[in-house]
Amino acid sequence: MLRLFCHRNKFVRHGTVWINGLPVVQLIISNLLYSDLSNNNLKGDIPYQLPPKARHIDLSNNGFTGSIPFSVSQMDELSQLNLGHNQLQNQLGDMFEKLTKLKLLDVSFNSLSGNLPQSLKSLKNLKKLHLQNNQFTGSINVLANLPLEELHVENNKFTGWVPEELKSINDLQTGGNSWSKGQAPPPPPGTPPIKHPKKKKEKSVISGVAIAGINFGLLAIIIIIVALCKRKSSKPSSQFTDEERRSHHRSRTPLASQELSTDPGASVNKEFKGGLNSLDSTSIDVKALQKSPSIGVRSSASDCVQSFNDNEFANRLNSRRSASIRITTFSLADLYSATASFGSGRLLGEGSIGCVYRAKYADGKVLAVKKINPSLFEGGAPEEFSQIVSKLSKLHHPNIVELVGYCSEQEHMLIYDYFRNGSLHGFLHLSDDFSKPLTWNTRIRIALGTARAIEYLHETCSPPLLHKNIKSSNILLDTDLNPRLSDYGLASFHQRTSQNLGAGYNAPECTKPSAFTLKSDVYSFGVVMLELLTGRMAFDSSKPKAEQCLVRWATPLLHDINAVEKMVDPALRGLYPPKSLFRFADVIALSVQSEPEFRPPVSELVQALMRLVQRSSMTLREDFD
Repeated sequence: MLRLFCHRNKFVRHGTVWINGLPVVQLIISNLLYSDLSNNNLKGDIPYQLPPKARHIDLSNNGFTGSIPFSVSQMDELSQLNLGHNQLQNQLGDMFEKLTKLKLLDVSFNSLSGNLPQSLKSLKNLKKLHLQNNQFTGSINVLANLPLEELHVENNKFTGWVPEELKSINDLQTGGNSWSKGQAPPPPPGTPPIKHPKKKKEKSVISGVAIAGINFGLLAIIIIIVALCKRKSSKPSSQFTDEERRSHHRSRTPLASQELSTDPGASVNKEFKGGLNSLDSTSIDVKALQKSPSIGVRSSASDCVQSFNDNEFANRLNSRRSASIRITTFSLADLYSATASFGSGRLLGEGSIGCVYRAKYADGKVLAVKKINPSLFEGGAPEEFSQIVSKLSKLHHPNIVELVGYCSEQEHMLIYDYFRNGSLHGFLHLSDDFSKPLTWNTRIRIALGTARAIEYLHETCSPPLLHKNIKSSNILLDTDLNPRLSDYGLASFHQRTSQNLGAGYNAPECTKPSAFTLKSDVYSFGVVMLELLTGRMAFDSSKPKAEQCLVRWATPLLHDINAVEKMVDPALRGLYPPKSLFRFADVIALSVQSEPEFRPPVSELVQALMRLVQRSSMTLREDFD
């Protein structure tokens, strides 16, 4: 068994080799099982690529900063993890589902914050948990069923109640929190009972007399129910009462004629506070396209929205019972008029899912209309399209292109806002005399905004949304050059097309569309960042063969300082801070690794890019003074 120790900056591989004075810790030793680097003066971020088969990791009493790397989630042999007494920040990631052998977890005396992740429930062998002296919030209910012998949660910001199941722990420390006083409220209806693995035997024994009493009571209830059913069936009755008839009639009213909310934004904001809980359960109140300066339609609502079979579609949407979310229904005739009958002059682009057209209205309002290829629907097109509209209507983030409306009359179309600046691909690769090159700070800001959009899809939406088609042409730029990610929420269609989803963007493991994962999205985003760095296309057949694939050409050069400077987009004319450039190259190198398990989650990329943006202005002054 290979063991690694360190004492006073001296690394030891047990019994053989000594390596002195390493300034940076890189634990990328595939067969390392035991690592104790505690009580040193190690600083910076914890290396992302920790030994995947390690059983014991001790990095305590150092000066590590940043987040706990998500690669911990793949260390399924880990028994002890001690990261206490460092300067770690941010939230504790949801990374413990596979760590079923973990017996000790210590992250005490750091600056970790946020709620405890739900995956802590999976630690069925955890005996010692030390969370003290951090800034954790929320409840500790997630720990209730763990077989803990030591639990230290003191000096945090926990609220609620300490679960009864934890109060029997011999070494329990809970002081210095904001616990609620009094008795804990009962669990909500339908909550499964909490298992008590240490219940005393005598409490689980029910006497024979009690069993007989229960059986007798059940028999009496059954007799009463049968009698009531017979009495009800003997009387003629109407299917509905008068009030039920009126209610039933109201529920059949076409959605297009429903009254507009006086403050539709209020209901939307209230519904989405705290993120998405279920993408398929929220109903949509579909409204007619009315005469409005924001749309610029001259005809009346009754002309624009027709009865057709779209009533069936609208009823399907409305049958998804939850909060009311309001989007606009567009008629086919109106869209034909606004797009010049979907003429080639209005065509904005064509992809694997369908074509996108520019729709222009009388008042100057411009929208983008995405016509979905009918061949991509499997069987029940109205039902599948209603699910897509329901899902997309609930996604709200400043860095995504949000759905404005839809049309399901004869064809299936999604309507979005139109962005006059076009796509990032156009800015980088289709230069003209009127376009100015993107500055370095703008490029980093575009990367950060795009990463935040992907983070929203991956880590805020529940269940997570796989994009599967991240590329520079799907990143639109608003008037302030802020990025808006498009084409999300349509991943199911990509599995039904034989077209390449974007030459040069697909991760090595994605030999077919069904093989895509969240880590594949991270790879595709890494390719976009390479485009921002180099100004080159993801795949360019006009280049020499060795340089046609951007990742294959650039990856070996990303760790070479001199080579990175030569890779930079000539359009920048050397106007970039070198430190920021090299850090950006490091982020890219992590994202485009060939093994998906070594790519970080997008949340870690967001943190790294945030630090870049925050330092960029200061670094720019330092480098050019």
